[in-house]
Order: sequence, then structure tokens, then C-alpha cells
Amino acid sequence: MRVLIVGAGLLGLTTAFFLRRHQFEVTVIDRASGPGLETSFANGGMLHASQANPWNAPGVFWQALNMLGREDAALLVRPAAIPRLLAWGAAFIRHSTPSHYLRNFEKNARLARYSLTQMKVLREALDGDYDYRQRGTIKIFRTGSEVAAAVVLCDLLRQWNIAHEVISPVRTVELEPALAPIAAQLAGGLYFPKDEAGDAYRFCQLLAADLERYGVTFRYGTRIERVLLRGGRAVGVVTHRDEQNAEHVVLAAGSYTPLLTKGLGLRVPVAPAKGYSITLSLNGWQAGPAIPVIDDHLHAAVCPLGNRLRVAGTAEFAGYNLALTPSRINNLYDLVKQLYPAFEPYLERDSGAAWTGLRPMSVDGVGIMGATAVPGLYLNTGHGPLGWTMAAGAGRLVADEIAGVRAELDLAPYRLARF
Repeated sequence: MRVLIVGAGLLGLTTAFFLRRHQFEVTVIDRASGPGLETSFANGGMLHASQANPWNAPGVFWQALNMLGREDAALLVRPAAIPRLLAWGAAFIRHSTPSHYLRNFEKNARLARYSLTQMKVLREALDGDYDYRQRGTIKIFRTGSEVAAAVVLCDLLRQWNIAHEVISPVRTVELEPALAPIAAQLAGGLYFPKDEAGDAYRFCQLLAADLERYGVTFRYGTRIERVLLRGGRAVGVVTHRDEQNAEHVVLAAGSYTPLLTKGLGLRVPVAPAKGYSITLSLNGWQAGPAIPVIDDHLHAAVCPLGNRLRVAGTAEFAGYNLALTPSRINNLYDLVKQLYPAFEPYLERDSGAAWTGLRPMSVDGVGIMGATAVPGLYLNTGHGPLGWTMAAGAGRLVADEIAGVRAELDLAPYRLARF
């Protein structure tokens, strides 16, 4: 039995991996020239159940208004994107009530915990290193109000069995000595020992190579024009080259998934959230960081990847615009210097790699997975900034459903039908 997967990023490849284990014939189609070249290419690098909270926390509407037009804003809405965002944005705000937010946070935390267990299965299959490390993450706070909010968060994390430790500034520096120069600025922190990190693009390369060894077919440089229906059932796709037929079709095309479902009578409430990152060489900085750090005050995240640092910290709604905005990249350089002032003498801006990608953000901040109202058509999208974290678990759940295997996690809260 054949399955077509649209998308060779993290979600498409993990779905292909588990489908192949179920003995399906799998073909993965992607418009790029290889695996992991779009949104999976240079993400933040962290896999963490600890940061599974949706972006639409209570009060997000007023925060977005205050940031409107500010180039240094952590969350920026471009005015030109507003008309296309009206319906999606209204739903995004509706899901920001305290009850919605907590319910969706729990869904994400549950999937993230499951996903990290499935990452072990994938790591055992891969032949190579993707700068994996499991030393946890540290979230630092610079004000008393941030620490007070963290205490509330800890109650939830405890209920959801997410390992964490409330740490003092002294303990923070013990765990990560690279933070010593800013110790006096810290009010406290949280340490999450079970969190992981790794280079998502390198992971995609290794996973695609493994899948090819086991018979998965890849069709790169192939643009999907539409999903093929016969008798109301998805039976393949039409590409710019030819027609591909299958018993099942999985759309794992990230932010572009809604464009492929337009003509099918399916409304997939996912919008592109543009994210930026820079990747910097340590350039001989021997005292560089060893643990990924999230700075709650600066809205920055820095993740060590071998002899490199991945810096991420801004997002914007600008439609499908993939232009690199210089001011947003400048923000990231400023953020890393504020977080690690000792790095500045080693920081060579000319050798840094700037990147932007479109995170597929659902209106409630929870991924959209599983069967749809169109027989034979499945989704695996909408995970927003948590795609790396959720990939293994989401891929396993979708593959298990197609195979008719009883899933370890109920898919009902994650289906498109919930909207």
C-alpha cells in the first residue's frame, strides 16, 4: 500500500520513518532540492516540553498592539499582512482566554513529552551525529515579576510531569558559567534537565539517508499543484511534472498546507509566522555556553550546536514573505551580545549565517494531525515554533493511524475537526 507525503521537512520525514516501519511503500515529494531546506533548516535547535506554551497567552492582543510597527519587537505584525490575517487573528485571540490557553498548553505538553520518547527510536536508527545533546535548558529571568510568573508556571509543569528545578542566580551560573558576566542582572531561573538540542537540518539529512536505504522514494524539485480526488477520496497528487497515485496522502507542507487544501472544502487555520535566526562560529571562544538558554526578558534563545551558536528570538506575521529584514537580524546580534558579553571579542559578523523561515502557526497554538473529512487525506502541520519538539511524536501518531495501529496518545484533541 502506497502513501504519498508532501513535505521533506521534520514532520514529513518522521511520518515517513514510522510508515516505513509499518511496511508501507512511501514516496516523499518536496519542491526543494533536498530534505529540511525550508522551515526545518535553521530553527532554534531546542526540543523542549518545558516551552510548550502556545504563543497566544492571555493578553497577547494588547502586547501585539503595543509592538505594532516596532522593528525590535519580539512579535511583530506587518501592516501589509493584516487584511489576510483578520479571520485567523480573530480566532487566535479567541483562543487566548485563560481556559483555552491552559487547555492548549496541556495538549502541547502531553505531545511534547511523548515526542521526546520517540526521538530515542529515531536516534537509534540514524548513522551519524546531528550535534545532539541532552543537557537540559535554562530559562533565565531578570525581574521579580518574571520570577513570580515562573512560580505559576511551575505548578502547571508539576501537574504535567515536566521535570524542572527553580534556580537562584548563583545556581544558574554554576550550571552555565558562560552567564557569569551577567549574574548581577539575574533574578532567578528555571532548569529543565530533560530538554534536548540538536541541528534539525543535519537530522533531516541523516533521516532522509536512512529512509532511502530502506526503500523510501524522494522526489525533490517537484511542485505540488493540487491534491487529486476521485469519488471524493484523496488518491494522489498532481505535480508540475506528472500525476502520482496512492492510497493515502499526508500533507506535511508546513505553512503552505492551507494552500493545498483550498480546493478540497477544508479550511486549515494555519498562518505563516516568520522566524529569524543567526548561526555563529565560536571562533575559539573556549568559555562558550554548553547549555541552551532562553532569556525571558530579552525574548531570546541561544543554543550551542557543536562549535556553533544558534541564536533565535524574533517572529513576525508578514504573509509568505521570506525576505531577510536587516533590522531583525541586527536585533539577534544585539541579543547575543547582551546575553553573552564575553563572546563579543570572538564574534565575527561577516562569517555569521542569517536565515528566515515560516513557522506554521495554528490559531490555537496546537498542531493539526491525523485524518480529515476527505477520506485518504491526512495532515501533520500547525506546530508553530514547536515543530522540532513535536516531530517524532506527531510523525509516529499519524503513521500509526494510517496503519490502523492503536496510538499511544489520543489524536482527537489534535485533529482538524476540533475547529
